[in-house]
Amino acid sequence: MSKPPLTLYLAAPRGFCAGVDRAIKIVEMALQKWGAPVYVRHEIVHNRYVVDELRDKGAVFVEELDEAPDDRPVIFSAHGVPKSVPEAAQAREMVFVDATCPLVSKVHIEAERHHENGLQMVMIGHAGHPETLGTMGQLPPGEVLLVETEDDVADLMPRDPEKLAFITQTTLSVDDTAGIVAALKNRFPSIIGPHKEDICYATTNRQEAVKAMAPKCDAMLVVGAPNSSNSKRLVEVGARAGCSYSQLVQRAADIDWRALDGIASMGITAGASAPEILIEEVIDAFRDRYDVTVEMVETAVERVEFKVPRVLREPA
Repeated sequence: MSKPPLTLYLAAPRGFCAGVDRAIKIVEMALQKWGAPVYVRHEIVHNRYVVDELRDKGAVFVEELDEAPDDRPVIFSAHGVPKSVPEAAQAREMVFVDATCPLVSKVHIEAERHHENGLQMVMIGHAGHPETLGTMGQLPPGEVLLVETEDDVADLMPRDPEKLAFITQTTLSVDDTAGIVAALKNRFPSIIGPHKEDICYATTNRQEAVKAMAPKCDAMLVVGAPNSSNSKRLVEVGARAGCSYSQLVQRAADIDWRALDGIASMGITAGASAPEILIEEVIDAFRDRYDVTVEMVETAVERVEFKVPRVLREPA
């Protein structure tokens, strides 16, 4: 029986960004340098496949630093950590490597600079997300006020409305934050914003590719983890850009084939912490069921690379 035809649109850029690539490399190089086990505080990146692969190589994932022994190296995840974490590691004389994405570190530095200038910070982010916790933890309690929605802006009670600055979680949707930024500027006209958009280039690029792809597609799948903020934003961006069926899958086994019955065009992208092997797995699953023609939808070319910390480039 012949397979039904399917045009499969593949977003570019998709999948790994430079910060994720660097974080994974840091764990692998730490294992090469110091041997197993190497402890990692929190998932290095939000992807079960990546975490399981590193666990198989000898990485031990813990939620808190006190679960790691003093005499083994520990790595802090790409999302960043509160200042208290490296301070505690130093107090215990641990060997530690910070895998915080340089673009997240930029936001940390920004927050500290504003704090030194006597400004209270407003952070646009998701409560409980590791990146938000890490960024808010750069400053003393009460110095960073969190807003998740435009409605939250109305309830803000800053110390001094004339002395405010705002920062943003790097993995949010540019469209979502625009409304919150407008509400902040409307209520606090003197609020200071970042010199350059805090939302990372990779998040923006992946969202732009989805916006270009979505109107062509009967359905769209985002390969990514349910706890990955940037992956969930891609699902939302796809739905808003005109693709009525926009869903998140961790891998091919999660695809709801009944919901896709009768489609003629399919869009595929992946969050910044999803490896290409899982994207290939999803494409192969479609090839098994359809006569697939792949078309690339490329909106940007990424050439960004971040160096790993010097300690890993030096011999043991």
